[in-house]
Amino acid sequence: MLNLDARYYVSPDTLLQERRSIFARSWQHLGAVAQVAAPNAYLAADIAGYKIFVLRGKDGVLRGFKNMCRHRGAQLLEDGTGKCNGVRCPYHQWLYDDKGELKSAPWFGDRPPIVLEDWPLEKIHVDEWRGLLFAAIDPEVSLIEQLGALPEELADEPIEKYTLDRQDKVEFDANWKVYTDNFVEGYHIPGIHPSFFAALDYKEFATTAHKGFVRMTCPPRDGLFYRGKWLWMWPNWTLSLFEGGMNTSRINPLSVGRTEQLYSFYFEDVSPATKAARDKTIAGNLAVVQEDCDVCAGTHKNYETGMFTTGPLSSRHEEGVYYFQQRVARALRV
Repeated sequence: MLNLDARYYVSPDTLLQERRSIFARSWQHLGAVAQVAAPNAYLAADIAGYKIFVLRGKDGVLRGFKNMCRHRGAQLLEDGTGKCNGVRCPYHQWLYDDKGELKSAPWFGDRPPIVLEDWPLEKIHVDEWRGLLFAAIDPEVSLIEQLGALPEELADEPIEKYTLDRQDKVEFDANWKVYTDNFVEGYHIPGIHPSFFAALDYKEFATTAHKGFVRMTCPPRDGLFYRGKWLWMWPNWTLSLFEGGMNTSRINPLSVGRTEQLYSFYFEDVSPATKAARDKTIAGNLAVVQEDCDVCAGTHKNYETGMFTTGPLSSRHEEGVYYFQQRVARALRV
């Protein structure tokens, strides 16, 4: 098994192809369904440069749209969550209702007059699974098919009982695949995460690839906030378990050499009495992530030089890397 050639990590043309063949064609994890549970609630997000939003209508139906006005493409809603009674374009004030229908185009003129019914917002696909929210622009398969064997893997985990407590974002200078390669293997833990390594029975660390996801497990020692199971799902989201909760993340490319990691932290008990413990768990998670970001940034710089071509992958520790890279290669047809 050999590492994917470095040129696929630093080529702007490759990222453009990935946007079309991976990010536009896959289901993207956006957060918790609870964030858009109320009428008029919306969540707007970036998917590898594609701007989208989902909106709960007054009729209770959740709909998804491209986050761009039909007039001249202006972004309608800023990334994030909120409430709106209709969507008004900030550029030329076109107004859309909660179903995406164009209701007015003020000062447009009447030579000829605009036919409002001809210019609704362009729709995207929305779905949910066990309280988690997903959207897709032009999906190749259904959400449940993309999840593969994950539903069985998490069948006994009470994830619906967990409440979204906090969201965070980490940005760093590396290609999204550099970070993903790093996430789906534990081979780097002894060198990059010394405190984390000390809290693991590392000789028992195991990585296996499955339909739609990669599983990493390791028995934790006393005091580790993780429960010893980390999951990565195609193409770019993660789920890690800890006592009384979990985190999810989405690995989102901002450019060929910059990536954001969008984290959501969930807990079963979000009462004031547990706030200090929750904050400690979140801080521990983010500290590990920062160590990953630093080594990924250095790796990306070496890839940019063109001096590194490829290297061997460990059959013991890098099955997940191989699985991910092979799926990327198939999507890119390389």
